[in-house]
Amino acid sequence: MLAPEVETTADDIAEMEVRGAATIARAAADALEAQASESDADTPAAFREEMRTAARRLKNTRPTAVSLPNALRYVLKEMEGRSVDDLRTSTLQATGEFRDQLDRAQDDLGAIGANRLRDGDTIMTHCHSTDALACVEAALEDGKDIEAVVKETRPRKQGHITAEQLREWDVPVTMVVDNAARRYLDDVDHVVVGADSIAADGSVINKIGTSLLAVSARERGVPIMVAAQTLKLHPDTLTGHTVEIEMRDETEVLSDAERADLGDVDVENPAFDVTPPRYVDAIVTERGQFPPESIVTLMRELYGEGGTEPWAEE
Repeated sequence: MLAPEVETTADDIAEMEVRGAATIARAAADALEAQASESDADTPAAFREEMRTAARRLKNTRPTAVSLPNALRYVLKEMEGRSVDDLRTSTLQATGEFRDQLDRAQDDLGAIGANRLRDGDTIMTHCHSTDALACVEAALEDGKDIEAVVKETRPRKQGHITAEQLREWDVPVTMVVDNAARRYLDDVDHVVVGADSIAADGSVINKIGTSLLAVSARERGVPIMVAAQTLKLHPDTLTGHTVEIEMRDETEVLSDAERADLGDVDVENPAFDVTPPRYVDAIVTERGQFPPESIVTLMRELYGEGGTEPWAEE
């Protein structure tokens, strides 16, 4: 039986009440912790199957956000023992260690990314990324003055979240509609974005519109920095798998009332797009900054030659 927190967390991730790769990963680890704590399994085999079932329920909510299966991999890999108590203890220890690593990773990433930003720089952001904002926060702590042009990022306007956070730090913010990005790139020193997944060839999968911004930035000579913890690396791409692009509900684009007025039209609402590595200047992680073409070396170091699926049914 699944713990209520697993069901609630899965629903919140699917509905984007919980968003951002690190936040999703933490929520998944917390849900597995709740499952382990509340399990009344009476055999090790039953406990393991409960944990795998919980992991499958969570994994299926957001197919593109690789931080989610990477979090599940970390916890389930550390689940060891011959008794239910041993399995429970090792799971709870793993979830705590995972949260500690998340906390350190973002601080370390921010410090590295801040070194790419200069005093007086203006950045442009797309969507909302706690990793990207960690770089800005670290730059501010270093005493640098930073300004920001924030794209609203339709259809869900996640740029509003970014703008709110930047204003809390007293960063001057100019909000622009997505279609105005090219117009304002002449006033920008860096484009700073996050990532939902990074493929073995250095391609960056991020909120829809990232690739268009990257192409425009390259044409304007504005460097683009991707801030992404290593939990965003997609180990399945080492073995030739492609990253699934999530299609979200059409009502995010066209409400029922608008459809009634407009008539019978098809609506597609992809959540993400793929930015080829040639448009990215650097991928900044907690382990250093890398040219996108070199990210495969780090991926192999962390994940071997491909991802495992410890949640699979036996």
